Amino acid sequence: MMRALRNTIFAAACALSALAGPCWPVKAMADVAVDLELVLAVDASGSVDPDEYALQLGGIAAALRDPDVVAAIGKGPHGRIAVALVVWADASRPVDASAWYVIATAGDAEAAAQAFAAWPRRVVGATGIGAGLAAAMRAMERNGIRAERQVVDVSGDGIETPPRDIVVLIDTANAMAEARGVTVNGLAILNEEPELARWYRDNVLAGRDAFVMTAAGYEDFAVAMKAKLLREIDGLPNLAAACPIATTSRSER
Repeated sequence: MMRALRNTIFAAACALSALAGPCWPVKAMADVAVDLELVLAVDASGSVDPDEYALQLGGIAAALRDPDVVAAIGKGPHGRIAVALVVWADASRPVDASAWYVIATAGDAEAAAQAFAAWPRRVVGATGIGAGLAAAMRAMERNGIRAERQVVDVSGDGIETPPRDIVVLIDTANAMAEARGVTVNGLAILNEEPELARWYRDNVLAGRDAFVMTAAGYEDFAVAMKAKLLREIDGLPNLAAACPIATTSRSER
């Protein structure tokens, strides 16, 4: 009963604040130290059909559950990372976001994977990458997490759509990330735009050791996401040499 009441109150608060920006259902944390604070920013725009949306979330879940990823997390100085999901679409509409999950064990990874795999699609419309990136950075504010590195992982299948309203565009959001020391990486899905990786490299990437990986289609998303997570968790740019996924770094602009 109390949980239902809290959920109802939270839903009402989100509805009332929709025009002001997204609601962040952040789990209570007290100064948690992690090796990596990571936002997975997922495309839910009109070019992404329901099956493709599910493949993105399923790919994220599979990557988080992977023993190699869990082992990589455990090798860090703190032995844990913090992860949240942001689902973005039309720049003029609110962005949807999950709670933060601190992952140190396979059980932690499973909890996050289950939550992300089942995340409902509540946004739709044009491709507002800049607004999604800005929302991801807001999710990192005042969340009780102290991270050695902050990374936003943007995945999608198209370039930013020129908005009808005054919103945060990708160049503005990119500059915000640079100023805050946040690294922005990309995972470009090439099923509709074969040259999307080049656009991501030139417009999305920001910060130290930023890179873009590619997936030929949504069926390849899980493999690409695992490789991307391994590189982001380790924080080592030379991991790309051992990765079968096409990779372009910011230095190759």
